[in-house]
Amino acid sequence: MNHVNKVSRSRSKRLRKKLYLDEYAMLGFSFQCNLTLKDQIQFDIFLDDLLGLIALRNLVLGGGGDTEHFNAFITSSKRYTSPTNEDISVIKAWLLANNKVSNILVGKLVDANYSF
Repeated sequence: MNHVNKVSRSRSKRLRKKLYLDEYAMLGFSFQCNLTLKDQIQFDIFLDDLLGLIALRNLVLGGGGDTEHFNAFITSSKRYTSPTNEDISVIKAWLLANNKVSNILVGKLVDANYSF
């Protein structure tokens, strides 16, 4: 990311916006966890509940899993905005409160376009 920021300093505002750089960067975070769900129906319920929470916070989720593991990346559903630390805390608390979820690892905010 440092290389991208150094190069983008000489770019125009229009180009930085088009390339999602600097003040226009979109951040996101990843998480992974283990699940102890009995079947696909329980997994669908877990996923529906998680997606409901994500949608309420104006976020989007990419990822997936099965009845034993789940991995995802979360970012804002709005252009040029990012999840907040409060969003991360709420999602982490929701995961911790679910007795079917264990070994939760939540990453820090990273550039959603240039960190991979």
